[in-house]
Amino acid sequence: MEAFLALLRESPSMPTAAQIAERAGYSVRSIFERFADLNALRVAGVDYQLAHAAALAPPRHVDGDRQTRIKSQVETRAGTCERGVALWRVFLYTIDESEELKLRLRIARQRTIDRFEIMYRPELSTLGDVERKHLLIVLEALTDMESWARLREFFSLSFEDACAVWIRAIDRLLPATPTGA
Repeated sequence: MEAFLALLRESPSMPTAAQIAERAGYSVRSIFERFADLNALRVAGVDYQLAHAAALAPPRHVDGDRQTRIKSQVETRAGTCERGVALWRVFLYTIDESEELKLRLRIARQRTIDRFEIMYRPELSTLGDVERKHLLIVLEALTDMESWARLREFFSLSFEDACAVWIRAIDRLLPATPTGA
């Protein structure tokens, strides 16, 4: 798994079984003893990254003031994106080949939305159901992996500057924090 992920970080294309085996110091046969095919390896890679992201990114500063919560959420999300964008690209490129990968995409996006609901509970509590749902969709789209990649690669922003862009955007999108929250 580590060899597979390392190769993805080096090149945005899906590595071959031979490349993965060479990097891992194993035979190609040993890969297929563990995974039925390369799709199964991709699914396992996504599962690994989802578990890794969850372990490294528990909600922090949930009871902090608005700016603290936004900054904490953005830095956590940015770190997840920074670590996972290479796998994400291969994942999206091959998603139509696998119902398992489509399910993982829904899980990943829902986890991001769930995190927003935790972190921005005071602000979201001021909205009706439809407004709340729409805002959560926009926040998820704003902070998805490709958005992060655009900020970092296309616009050449530093990690800190890209976080600042997200912080300002989220602050502007969220409704006012209720008094006493």
